[in-house]
Amino acid sequence: MTTTEKKEMEVVKGLDVARYMGRWYEIASFPSLFQPKNGADTRATYTLNPDGTIHVLNETWSNGKRGYIEGSAYKADPKSDEAKLKVKFYVPPFLPIFPVTGDYWVLYIDPDYQHALIGQPSRSYLWILSRTAHMEDETYKQLLEKAVEQGYDVSKLHKTTQNDTPPESDSAPTDAKGVWWFKSLFGK
Repeated sequence: MTTTEKKEMEVVKGLDVARYMGRWYEIASFPSLFQPKNGADTRATYTLNPDGTIHVLNETWSNGKRGYIEGSAYKADPKSDEAKLKVKFYVPPFLPIFPVTGDYWVLYIDPDYQHALIGQPSRSYLWILSRTAHMEDETYKQLLEKAVEQGYDVSKLHKTTQNDTPPESDSAPTDAKGVWWFKSLFGK
């Protein structure tokens, strides 16, 4: 095992999973290969499954089209009270063959479960989430400070465009092929 100067990340203990469920808007994140660079209105919706796992729906809108991926999350260690989750997605979404598993660590959540800071042990990914599409500057700054305390380089954060009226899941086409491709041939 290699040693590192960065201290081990502290995660939330005793996360109330039921309270954590619902919709979270991405306020900022480290750019990811899995999301379009011009993605807007990015959000995650979590739903508790009967078996105790969590259904994950990640959505983003790019050029008027909805991109999404579904997966599941579960506690990395069922015996631990630490909010260290594993998330699993199958890629590509339209031909789910390859499972991709990642870490999802809740580094901070406010007492009212309105704002969250999510990371993972390599510090390659970071998300600032909110129950609303916009966040007060002061709250954002506090979350940045918490990320820095956890050893993150917050200069890599990219703010996510969130519209005042977030789109509904069925308000945009989800497939760039088929009918939409056919229409484009005729300039529609």
